[in-house]
Amino acid sequence: MNTLSSFLGARVRSVLPERAELAAMGRRPRRDLLAGLTVAIVALPLALGFGISSGMGAEAGLATAVVAGALAALFGGSGLQVSGPTGAMTVVLVPIMHEHGASGVLTVGVLAGLLLVALALGRAGRYMALVPAPVVEGFTVGIACVIGLQQVPAALGVPVPDGDKVTVVAWNAARDFLAHPDWWAPAVAVTVAVLMLAGARWRPTVPFSLLAVAAATAAAELAGLPVARIGDLPAGLPVPSLAFLDVTAVPSLLAPAVAVAALAALESLLSAAVADGMSVGHRHDPDRELFGQGLANLAAPLFGGVPATGAIARTAVNVRSGAGSRLAALAHAGILAVIVFTASGLVARIPLAALAGVLLATAFRMVEAGSVAAMLRSTRGDAAVLLLTAAATLALDLVQAVIIGLVVAGALALRAVARDARLDRMPLRPDLPGDHTEEEHALLAEHIVAYRLDGPLLFAAAHRFLLELSELADVSVVILRMSRVTAVDASGALVLGDAVRRLQRRGITVYVSGIRDGHHQPLRALGAIADLDRAGRVFATTPEAIAAARDGLRRAGVLPPSEDGRCSTGGGPARTGAGQV
Repeated sequence: MNTLSSFLGARVRSVLPERAELAAMGRRPRRDLLAGLTVAIVALPLALGFGISSGMGAEAGLATAVVAGALAALFGGSGLQVSGPTGAMTVVLVPIMHEHGASGVLTVGVLAGLLLVALALGRAGRYMALVPAPVVEGFTVGIACVIGLQQVPAALGVPVPDGDKVTVVAWNAARDFLAHPDWWAPAVAVTVAVLMLAGARWRPTVPFSLLAVAAATAAAELAGLPVARIGDLPAGLPVPSLAFLDVTAVPSLLAPAVAVAALAALESLLSAAVADGMSVGHRHDPDRELFGQGLANLAAPLFGGVPATGAIARTAVNVRSGAGSRLAALAHAGILAVIVFTASGLVARIPLAALAGVLLATAFRMVEAGSVAAMLRSTRGDAAVLLLTAAATLALDLVQAVIIGLVVAGALALRAVARDARLDRMPLRPDLPGDHTEEEHALLAEHIVAYRLDGPLLFAAAHRFLLELSELADVSVVILRMSRVTAVDASGALVLGDAVRRLQRRGITVYVSGIRDGHHQPLRALGAIADLDRAGRVFATTPEAIAAARDGLRRAGVLPPSEDGRCSTGGGPARTGAGQV
């Protein structure tokens, strides 16, 4: 019990903030506070928009940005990361909201938080980096498309039609708009999106999203435009409560919670890696980042917030604005809290079409066209994985899309590995022990053939080896040189054993040389070399195997005896050490 408690205590301490990082917040507070203000200005319309898109309302987006943003900044593994509601998470939450309602979304957030904390304590953060780049690019493209389609009803100024498929909802919204067109809402959405995209090219450091939303709100108020607005917002955060938890629904919410936790882990660690690349000398701790995101997702639902992740766009703004410590992300959350408590009435007047324009521009900017184009041109496999993941994100859901992308990418990687594995016939002369005449060399070469196996002997390549070995011409002895085999799995061992038995049934004697130390276990356990071991035909080096094969052929009368009329002992008993090629 003491050992277990010590182990858990060490794991918990490993994911808690270090004193040096907390002390760093006081080094350049002015710079960090200005960076936090900049990020807060950018984050405000995004938090409102993503809260509305999730179905939970603008207040849920603000609560998430404040509560999750503060906790993830304090306990996360990146000093530059900014967390809050994101478009990717919205894509996952919409079907949960449609099926389980608000209590389901909040319960999923708590469950996902617990899963993230467990992943952090299990040190699973390092494995998130194994997701292939085409999968990441593919689901980013798919998410951008989904976010854009989600904004169609608000951008057209029509009520959101029923349905859980974003393509169907967008189509029905367009049909409703064409039945009774009113061009004010589309004009507001397009104007805001164009101002954001054009302004970002002209002055990247200026928060054109907030300026465009403010201008659209002022124009709508002065002109009395008939556009839908956010509506009443509470002046402050609600009292934390667990009343929303639906314990009876937990079994049906476990699968969505796993999806939310997986997305939160993947997107947060990807965002933290982006921050590392944009900064000098900064490196995030993936396990601590998972821990911080877990605490953030545990706490946000208590205040009515949605699940959160690290936000790539806001993190990038934070780094570009000169942030040097966690104080910037904390300041961003604090400034948003001030807005929640003091300006909720003003925020309530923002047109929904203006927020739709912000998210349309955000979706457009999520896709790095140059990176996607380069990946599409790289290999056909990468292009297929990217396009398939993007299409699956749009047609199915994000988690299924990532799983499909990983499966296809893994299959293509195994095919590439199988292609790298080779079975080459090798000349005997450099390996022959002792001095031999040309006639002896020619006679030995007629009866003994050596093959070298290069690369991994896995299930993806093993059957090709079996086919090549089984089609050998008639010889007396086959020597398999295995010093360059890099890996052996159960399928490879079974296929190798089958090939050896087929050769022996044809009267061909098989010798093996150079097996690496780590490969003996699977080969022996599955009987691939058991008969050869008992017969003394497993050797450390190829020259030993050739000497033993030569002596065996002499005893069988295939080769003439040596000059003294005796057969040497060859390589002696079987040896298992890894030897020369």
